[in-house]
Amino acid sequence: MKLCRFNDDRLGVVKGHVVRDVTDVQDAIRAETPYAAIGDAVIAALPKWRDRIEDAAYRAPGLPMGPRVKLLSPVLRPSKVMAAPVNYKSEAQAVDATVTALREQRGQSRDIGTSGIFLKSNSSVVGPSQGIPLRFPDRRSDFEGEIVVVIGKEGSDIPRDKAIEYVAGYSVGLDMTLRGLEDRSFRKSLDGYTALGPWMVTPDEIKDPGNMGIQLWLNNDLKQDSTTQFLNYDIPRLIEFASSFYRLYPGDLFYTGTPAGIGQVVPGDVMRVGCPEIGEMEIAVRQHVVGG
Repeated sequence: MKLCRFNDDRLGVVKGHVVRDVTDVQDAIRAETPYAAIGDAVIAALPKWRDRIEDAAYRAPGLPMGPRVKLLSPVLRPSKVMAAPVNYKSEAQAVDATVTALREQRGQSRDIGTSGIFLKSNSSVVGPSQGIPLRFPDRRSDFEGEIVVVIGKEGSDIPRDKAIEYVAGYSVGLDMTLRGLEDRSFRKSLDGYTALGPWMVTPDEIKDPGNMGIQLWLNNDLKQDSTTQFLNYDIPRLIEFASSFYRLYPGDLFYTGTPAGIGQVVPGDVMRVGCPEIGEMEIAVRQHVVGG
């Protein structure tokens, strides 16, 4: 199943090139979710409500993908956004000189077990239709295309052999980065610097999470092309590692790392980031408007 959010907080099931609106089910889920619940209510409810969502999708009229469908982040309320640094073998070998120099200045380790994962602000999460605003035209902002794991249920100290049981689905994302000497999470948490989309795909549609493709095009030029088989810490290991430090909740996002080929964007650029097993999202870069 492919779940998306679109327009004015609508929930949809994607079938081919159409979206079937199941917002009534979303409303019912939210109505029975306690205010104190941590995480995304719809993601948490999927095991219980999936049949009702699929039934509602079967009965709902289809809205064709196009200008009338403004795709938002498929996850509304993650309790946290986690990200893995330098997690592709190719990236460790092929980052450009500017990025390498900055990492050396900060003494940043290339081993996740030593450097740890990092967190990004929830308010930086956007969907494809919202675009990426650049606040500092005199500084470099880079794209990093990634496979994103959506956590499906609460858990802590999760063993590697049980980790996939905690996955609600997969999406594709952009971990945008403002280059500089400030703390990494600070520079990666600007508004719009955590793009997610075009939708979330449930695990039953993913044949092998350990071999999912990830590609990124900048203005139709292919810049990144790899698969999750080249992750240093694979998805189960990432979940095991993160959950040894944090309690994970439904809707938590895990950006799993980016392969070689990262590069700079400027206003007017358009990126496509995709995975054959998930889909593609297109997102535009624009100049931030002061006070906007």
